[in-house]
Amino acid sequence: MFFDDQGRLRSLPTSWTNVDEPDAFTQCADGRSWLRLDDLVHLRVLVQEIADDRRTPPKC
Repeated sequence: MFFDDQGRLRSLPTSWTNVDEPDAFTQCADGRSWLRLDDLVHLRVLVQEIADDRRTPPKC
């Protein structure tokens, strides 16, 4: 967790940082892959949710 420029508390998965020890995927990938499949699937879902929200007319 960290505070952003506006002072809001934010968080990131530890797998995106160097705080945790490298997991088995990171050790096996040996720098050849920065993203795990489950992270990419999660990212795809988030991007789709954002796209869907932008297509939905605002509620008054």
